[in-house]
Amino acid sequence: MQEFDPRRPTLRLAPKVFTAIAGVAALGLAWKLTAPDAPVQVVKAPLDANALAALQHAAFASAEAQPGFERPESIPVQVRPGETLENAVLRAGVAPNDARQVVAALQGAIDTVNIKAGMAFEAAIAERRNGRAGSARLIGLSMRTGPSSTLTVSRTFDGAMKLRELEEKVTDETKVACGEMKGSFYESVADVGGTPAVISEAAKLFSHKIDFSRDIKEGDRFCLVFDRKVTESGRTVEAGDLEYAEVKGQKFYAFERNGEDGKPQFFDELGKNIKGFLLRTPVDGARITSTFGQRKHPVLGYTRAHKGVDFGAGTGTPILAAGDGVVLEARRWSGYGNWLRIRHSGQWDTGYGHISRYAPGIRPGVHVRQGQVVAYVGSTGLATGPHLHYEVWLNGQRVNPIGAKVPQGTILAGAELSRFKAQRAHIDQLLAQGGDTVEDKAAPKLASLDTGKGPTLR
Repeated sequence: MQEFDPRRPTLRLAPKVFTAIAGVAALGLAWKLTAPDAPVQVVKAPLDANALAALQHAAFASAEAQPGFERPESIPVQVRPGETLENAVLRAGVAPNDARQVVAALQGAIDTVNIKAGMAFEAAIAERRNGRAGSARLIGLSMRTGPSSTLTVSRTFDGAMKLRELEEKVTDETKVACGEMKGSFYESVADVGGTPAVISEAAKLFSHKIDFSRDIKEGDRFCLVFDRKVTESGRTVEAGDLEYAEVKGQKFYAFERNGEDGKPQFFDELGKNIKGFLLRTPVDGARITSTFGQRKHPVLGYTRAHKGVDFGAGTGTPILAAGDGVVLEARRWSGYGNWLRIRHSGQWDTGYGHISRYAPGIRPGVHVRQGQVVAYVGSTGLATGPHLHYEVWLNGQRVNPIGAKVPQGTILAGAELSRFKAQRAHIDQLLAQGGDTVEDKAAPKLASLDTGKGPTLR
């Protein structure tokens, strides 16, 4: 094995060398390659450039191909239904003995027997040189065992397998993600670090203000501010709450009101709640197929009052609570089939008919929030096909959901408005800085485990 020369300014590395075995280069973290029975070490300070280069070289050197073999390449493998871990490793083209050896190295670190289909790992495989016949050589294997942890098994110079566990440092930060529209809203926000959950939440906030298919143009500016847990390599482990969203100059700030259940609401710059009292449509993307008023019933065949609005949608489409409230009824009701009624403040109710099933936990007395999934579209009762029959009630009487004069959103005042302004100033300061605010700096965790007599974990 070539010795490390600290005078060499660069390292010549194979382009497809197994990235997990050489995890230091890919993740910018330190591996400690120890002799058998070496103690677990915890790195509490960042390595300088020379020390990091030395560890990088050692990691790559341990992955050099054995005599008669090419340099290793990374092969992604996914366990199939009914397949053992050993058989999955064999599919990478290695010898049976190599597959048994790597599985034995992993025993004790993971359950190698009860393997679930879909579990993924990468195998570093070295093919034989000059087209010589025979199985490829397994140089190492890597699998992610948690949001910030990875297990690797690598072959040492003497042919033994060494098991190592890498735990990345995770920090809490407030992410400021700003940019310009290039393609869809989802693609544009994802390009600057937005997660699917955060993007979805932001899209819902603007759905009653902006038509993303027609109103958004290339170059339109957007900004999101949200909490997240992020690894040292920049990968988001968990996304927290959305604190601010801006699209085309429209700004929404999250704010938790006094006496609420801990779920923040969104307000404009002046402290006005951006959401109306009731949603205009309780089914995303649905079209109106029948309006409020007299009509010929499609099943009964005669004309009578249609006391709601029908939204055409496929079976199983989520139905959203039109506003905050309490479930009043969740039962079978005559021609409505499966029926749901929600009581809102000020003697306002909303009703949902022909649903296929209720969302988990939906029953009389349960509190729901605006936009929460409460049921799913169906065709129960007197219906010719799947759709939602939606009603709005005021003081026990049905009113036309289209054009009904429902109350506007709340406007903050007094002490709440003062708290909101302070929080708004904090967000505006983050936007002016245009960067991330790291709130927690945890020391990195690093472990090296040898498999000379079987691995032992902390």
